[in-house]
Amino acid sequence: MAELLPPEMLSYILSFLPLSDQKEASLVNRAWYYAAQSALRERDVQYIIPVESASLTSIKSLSRRHVSCVKLTKVDSSSDASDVLQSISYYLGPHLHSLSLSGGTLTEAAFVELVTSCPGLRVLDLSGCNSLFISGMFLDQPETAQQVREALASLRELNLANLRYLADTSFNRLSSCAPKLERLSLARCHITFDPHRNLSAQKDSSATLSFRNILYFLKEQASYLVALDLSGTNLSPTALQALGQVVGLHLRELTLRGCRDVSTEAVAALCHHQRGLTSLDLSGCSELADGALLAVSRGLHGLWHLRMEKLQRLTDAGFSALHRLQELRSLDIAECCLVSGRELSKALEFPKGPPPHLTSLRLAYCSLLKDKSVISLAQGLSSSLKVLDLSSCVSLTNSSLLAISANLPQLTVLRLAWCKEITDSGLLGLVDPGEEKDKGPKLSRNFGDMGFFLPQLPPEPLTPLESPSQETPSRELTASLLMLKALQELDLTACSKLTDTSLAKVLKFPRLKQLSLSLLLELTDTGLVAVAKGCPSLEHLALSHCNRLSDRGWAQAANIWGRLQHLNLSSCNQLTEQTLVTIGKTCRRLKVLDVSMCQGISMAAVEHFQAQLPHVTCVQSRFVGGADLAMTL
Repeated sequence: MAELLPPEMLSYILSFLPLSDQKEASLVNRAWYYAAQSALRERDVQYIIPVESASLTSIKSLSRRHVSCVKLTKVDSSSDASDVLQSISYYLGPHLHSLSLSGGTLTEAAFVELVTSCPGLRVLDLSGCNSLFISGMFLDQPETAQQVREALASLRELNLANLRYLADTSFNRLSSCAPKLERLSLARCHITFDPHRNLSAQKDSSATLSFRNILYFLKEQASYLVALDLSGTNLSPTALQALGQVVGLHLRELTLRGCRDVSTEAVAALCHHQRGLTSLDLSGCSELADGALLAVSRGLHGLWHLRMEKLQRLTDAGFSALHRLQELRSLDIAECCLVSGRELSKALEFPKGPPPHLTSLRLAYCSLLKDKSVISLAQGLSSSLKVLDLSSCVSLTNSSLLAISANLPQLTVLRLAWCKEITDSGLLGLVDPGEEKDKGPKLSRNFGDMGFFLPQLPPEPLTPLESPSQETPSRELTASLLMLKALQELDLTACSKLTDTSLAKVLKFPRLKQLSLSLLLELTDTGLVAVAKGCPSLEHLALSHCNRLSDRGWAQAANIWGRLQHLNLSSCNQLTEQTLVTIGKTCRRLKVLDVSMCQGISMAAVEHFQAQLPHVTCVQSRFVGGADLAMTL
């Protein structure tokens, strides 16, 4: 019987069962197993619920599906919000494992009522909830604190980022309610660092959050805590060294984004004492130089994820020991303006060999990056890389793209925004006679029927996409972008030399979910329709400043793109109100639309569109109808 039901119906039925029953049902047969797995994944999806009366019906509906992950928005202290919070407590609370109140302005009483209805809560996000802490009296009543302590006994993750009024006393009361906390974020909190104070002599402050108090917390929670986020704080080198030396503390994840005072010496000391780190984020720590990356490479051999964005002092010399990070999964060195990739590519060459598990590499805005380095990286990471970001690497040419197409068949994400030297030939896999033959591996024409490069088709009448002069016998076929059959995201923003000639022939990716062709001034209706036919599964599409697109072309494309959720048509000046009508009829899943600065669309048409399609939660419509921008200056 179960075999006859479609998988979607099985998943829907199983979603109403308790977790233990779902796991038991998964043992019945293969169909039930996959349906149960789908139902379990659905429970992990975060549902965003506005705290307003219109959400009451949805809340009751979600309760029947035992939803476990919820983010509440528009939380305030109004009577309407109070009614909705009570409904959430009653219908959803018993099943919740994750609750986000980020940015809310709820009262302590509302917080206690909500939290005490969630006995299984494991993740709590109070980031930006300053209203709870501004008085300094949060959880100061023993009875209230005891209720919260019982409710949060299972809590493992707590987010307290962006709390300007958090103090020692309120932090201690709340953290004591979660005695087995494993993950804590204090990002961008106002923390005082004074290395000259006696750590044992000071009392808890009711006005400020001190690092002395945090250090005491770390010592108490050392056996449980594995992840800490202190991004955007004034963390000093002395404080970082003290953190790393806490007895019994074995962090696996540490995030220090934007901690501008952190020094290379402090990072070296951290790597010496916290050798179990698997994820480290030092992005924006502007004092760091090559020594920091060398210390990480030599001390953290088990590291999986490393982020070192926006380090203006980091040069190629820092990468000489990178080959030691053999467990590395992702590396992010975007906006490191002195990095050319030369030493990075050398570090990954034989016999040292690249990290065998490296799946993500971000080199965006590394303006010194050259083709030679990209070609070497593509060849060295051919067996593992799935995400590659080369946005704004302005020196790259077709040679880099040819190497990527030939060597990285597993890529799911490729970002080439603002790589303005890439042309139609690069996408098509054509090598001009003047280009060096050794810049990318050549493929035999025998594989043309597999779509690795342009297939040989019987002669057809010429279309606007083809002309005798566009393809000459002297050009050689190599690997085209079509080889990247697993692509799910592609960003070609501002690759201004691309035209319909390549886009229509190469953008044929049935799995592609996200595509940006913004600022491609030569893209026409013909190319757009061809792209729609080749990429029918798009959910996110950006076509900003594509001024040659018209209502007619969009009408044909929109009939194919029924799955679109995010659409950017800003500054497409040939589009009129008819495009809004088309979107309303065909894109029924749309959530976000941007038609800003579209001269042919009036504000009245936008308002009518919003009234007809309330499920579109965000419509950007600044300066529509040819508004004079000078009037706003």
